[in-house]
Amino acid sequence: MISYFYRQYSRLILWAVALSFPALWYFAEQIPSNNDIETWLPRNTPVRKEYEEFKLDFGAEEIIVIGLSQEEASPKLVEALAGRLDRVAGLRRCWTPARMKARMKEFGVDEEEANNRLVGLLQARTGDMIGIIAVLSDVGVKNRSKTAADVRAALTYCQLDPDRIALTGAPIIVTELDRMGSQKSNRRFFLITCGISLGLLYYSFGHWGLSFAALGVTLWGIFLNQAILAACGGEMNFILGSLAVMVMIFTLSITVHVVSYYSTAVRHGNPDPLGAAVRESLNPCLLSTLTTLLGLVSLNVSSILPVAQFGYAAAAGSLVALLVGLGITPALLTVIPCETRNVVSLRFDFRKWGAGVARHRNLILVSSVLLIVVSGFGLMKLRPDLNPAEFLPKNSRVLKDLIRVENELTNVDSIEAVVDFHGQKLAFLDQLQRVREIEAKIAAHPSVHHTLSLATFFPTEMPDSALGTARMLGLAQSYSSDDGLIANRQRLWKISARIGHEEGKSSIDILADLQTAVAGDPVRFTGLTPLLKNAQHEIFDGFWQSFTAACLTISIVMVLSLRSVVTGLIAMIPNIIPIWLVFGGIGYLGTPVDIGMMMTGSIALGISVDCTFHFLVQYQQSYRKGNSSVVACQDALEHSGEPMLDSTLISALGMLALCMSSFTPTSRFGMLMASQMAASLLGELVILPAMLCLRPQRRTESVAQAPSPTPTPDEPVRQDTDPELQIHPFPPAATRRPRRVGAAK
Repeated sequence: MISYFYRQYSRLILWAVALSFPALWYFAEQIPSNNDIETWLPRNTPVRKEYEEFKLDFGAEEIIVIGLSQEEASPKLVEALAGRLDRVAGLRRCWTPARMKARMKEFGVDEEEANNRLVGLLQARTGDMIGIIAVLSDVGVKNRSKTAADVRAALTYCQLDPDRIALTGAPIIVTELDRMGSQKSNRRFFLITCGISLGLLYYSFGHWGLSFAALGVTLWGIFLNQAILAACGGEMNFILGSLAVMVMIFTLSITVHVVSYYSTAVRHGNPDPLGAAVRESLNPCLLSTLTTLLGLVSLNVSSILPVAQFGYAAAAGSLVALLVGLGITPALLTVIPCETRNVVSLRFDFRKWGAGVARHRNLILVSSVLLIVVSGFGLMKLRPDLNPAEFLPKNSRVLKDLIRVENELTNVDSIEAVVDFHGQKLAFLDQLQRVREIEAKIAAHPSVHHTLSLATFFPTEMPDSALGTARMLGLAQSYSSDDGLIANRQRLWKISARIGHEEGKSSIDILADLQTAVAGDPVRFTGLTPLLKNAQHEIFDGFWQSFTAACLTISIVMVLSLRSVVTGLIAMIPNIIPIWLVFGGIGYLGTPVDIGMMMTGSIALGISVDCTFHFLVQYQQSYRKGNSSVVACQDALEHSGEPMLDSTLISALGMLALCMSSFTPTSRFGMLMASQMAASLLGELVILPAMLCLRPQRRTESVAQAPSPTPTPDEPVRQDTDPELQIHPFPPAATRRPRRVGAAK
């Protein structure tokens, strides 16, 4: 039935793929890129809700800092540049040293005191750099890339030397992340992945035509998945940048198994090799796709939106991979003749390997336990981290500008303190004095380099006359709506603290110290730093929650599909151990766990279980025939070992190509996924057979009554030292390990 269908419709299927290819490619290219910092912060949390309320009260807090060398930054040029920036639609306020000092003078602050208050904000401590701060409007926040481009255009118009200008701030960093995380930037290492996959396909198939065709339909599946993402309103980000590689390895893993089983059927003289290959692949591929789906959907427990989006997008990709692998690959095998040819390839005796694993199973399992214990201490050293600046490559101009501004002018990181006078009927001057006291406590922290509030513009000594005081109050009320320093009819006052890290403390540690310093005062802290603190906890909690959910759901599927609680649970252990070992090593290395790395545990578990299903299906068939567990492992390794090894190599090397990305999150994601894929071979080819070899032999009536086999001259009895290895003769030639498609007869 299967062969008849493909004989009738294979060409039609392949023509449909070829004709739809350009359209899918076009729609896939329409996915917009979005690496905004806020999208990576936890959703539906009290901290996020407070931050949204802060933006409604005071407006967007994002700023662009322009550092200018004082040698060429004449007052006239600086004001001319500020004038052009005032006309940029995405900016609501532009501060220069002259403008800020003029505002202070209006309130009665003398020249010397005004200069002192600007040090660490718009004037360098050494006097070598001055700064311009452009505050984004709500429109500018919604379109950071255009705002950043308009600011650069203004700098170019003023003929400022780009090498002597330092441009930084959250909008500049986000714009650079968007560029680096876009599909265009990812295209280079994606093409490298395609080249690696093509070479591995030829190694596995031994046929260039089939290798190119398999890669072609895989690309069609990738574009189909991305077109679905675009149709659903999805956005590309640095995590979804690896989606194409994920779909590729999903698809090629299934394709390799189907072609391998087809080759086996051909070599054994099966009259319907295509039908046999599809039937043999169907059950394990469906189950492995189900477990992959469960591993990916488990990412939805994270409150970080792009993580959940990646889970759904990759889950859709695994379904597309199943469609291509089981639906289109048979059409290729029908149309393209698999001519045999000599191919230089490694020859590995998996049956002999299985005998060696069985012989040393106790040593293997004891060593595995020791590795688990040692890695457990490494897991205790894991720490989360979320710092967008660390996502930039070391040679990035944006990163260099950020470091220069922070070293010479001011710190970009800030903590926003909101003083709330709700329920306190205080006069304006009393509120001002209370804010000054709180601001002094914040400024006393050694990591706080500068503070800015409405009190910054007022003199230390207020005028004695009522007329002078009334004039200043009138000025304060007229400016308050524009400056974003007070809100809600003077009930809320903002104190912005610029923080550094010279004391070796992180932003999270500084925040904790400030909360202790102002305990008892009507102050709450918000801004990106508290959100990053919450996000770091979410990264760590989400990692364990998603991994635990994936383990539980995949274990249930494993038990139900294998119809054995013992076998199902045993099969999960070798898939968990490699992930445990890799993350333990990360803990010892001291590498922080970011958002991309957090997801790899669940994804790797879902992928590695794929090979386990193919192994266990053959193992169970042999074991239920009455063979010992040792012999059943040998049979399973002989039948499934080569496609397991080939598909894992394709997965690991495909992921390893991501390490060539200059974008740090993509590189880390690829390295960790490749490490876990490679480590999964340890579980599939060593630990799993060693554990199953401890299983007692199945006793059946047919086995008990069956006469002992008499070896023939072609089938000599094994002389292994292990008694279990002596009960099974070498298999006849018809059941020996099949040769690949393309191998010489």
